[in-house]
Amino acid sequence: MVVQLFSCLDKISYIEWAFDSECILCGLYKRPMIQAWSLTQPEWTCKIDEGPAGIAYARWSPDSRHILTTSDFQLRLTVWSLVNTACVHVQWPKHASKGVSFTQDGKFAAICTRRDCKDYINLLSCHTWEIMGVFAVDMLDLADIEWSPDDSAIVIWDSPLEYKVLIYSPDGRCLFKYQAYESGLGVKTVSWSPCGQFLAVGSYDQMLRVLNHLTWKTFAEFLHLSTVRAPCYAVVFKEVDEPLQLDMSELCLSDDFMQGNSGIWGFLVIDATEGHVRVRYEVMDVPITLPSQKPPADKPNPKQGIGLMSWSKDSRYICTRNDSMPTAVWIWDIHHLELAAILVHKDPIRAAAWDPTCPRLVLCTGSSHLYMWTPSGAYCVSNPLPRFSVTDLKWNSDGSCLLLKDKESFCCAAMPILPESSEYSSDD
Repeated sequence: MVVQLFSCLDKISYIEWAFDSECILCGLYKRPMIQAWSLTQPEWTCKIDEGPAGIAYARWSPDSRHILTTSDFQLRLTVWSLVNTACVHVQWPKHASKGVSFTQDGKFAAICTRRDCKDYINLLSCHTWEIMGVFAVDMLDLADIEWSPDDSAIVIWDSPLEYKVLIYSPDGRCLFKYQAYESGLGVKTVSWSPCGQFLAVGSYDQMLRVLNHLTWKTFAEFLHLSTVRAPCYAVVFKEVDEPLQLDMSELCLSDDFMQGNSGIWGFLVIDATEGHVRVRYEVMDVPITLPSQKPPADKPNPKQGIGLMSWSKDSRYICTRNDSMPTAVWIWDIHHLELAAILVHKDPIRAAAWDPTCPRLVLCTGSSHLYMWTPSGAYCVSNPLPRFSVTDLKWNSDGSCLLLKDKESFCCAAMPILPESSEYSSDD
């Protein structure tokens, strides 16, 4: 059922829901303009025009009553109030879509800026949008910033040209400086665990390192090797095609066809298109060599290192993808500090998302199938929709529904709670 239908002035480049789900933001970057709409008050409209400055990116504030826009060339970041039409400017933001992080309670914002060839962190109050403090950071080229889940610390990391991770307190004190090595490409991904006790750092050296929040020391290092050898207590699942089985017991041909009196040729056609091919996981023995690719040395942004990393809701498991082995997903058990499982697929991993209520991981590879893992096992699910390739996915907040996205369409899949059993198959 269509709840509301809004018409924008130009092509929509970006769309985002407000945190309270009452308003929706539409970015018309080519114009450049922002339009906002209210579902509860359809007659209310909002239009933000940056003029010659342009708009490179727009986002909601946590209170859903302000919109933050970044101008072209990162000249300024503007906070627009939807309550009293006031605006606040922050000069020289470091990035367009990155470099902004809010506390979990939505009271403060940390914004990265750069001036005079030096990076700074600006702390703003999300109530008045006044600058509470500004401090310089020891970075060559700051890549991004993220508040800890308990709002007690801020982590920033450098560009891939230099391995450097710095942890600051909100008052600007540097709590810890982490540098795993000096030569070679550095940090690729950084992620806090939901509990706030662990900080995971993925690097170009194909290593995942986990720091604790008490001493900020590394307590676990997980290496992604192309060959898995014993002793290995992890279960290796590999995607294989399920043989096509036909029941020929009740197949019969008419007498006219057998005698050739029908005057026409008959053909038996078996529909074995991609949408009807079934796949399943097969448990493999070690040693096993995973499919890998060596990035070319003469091209920038090499496809290697930890490019995908995601924590489970209970902070016990973390899944990773080494970009030089894009078809494999590694699942690590933080409680036991060991590898729990490896899932090997035919196609590269497009997206991975944990169930927000339990340790259940869902993957997609751009095929018509979904791939799921729980501590009890792994299994494949076929999408019944014809010619629907899952390129991205996202859970809803209570874990009862999964949004699946194709190139030109999407669908919603109901996700029931799984039984506590170790027996899983593609038919479940």
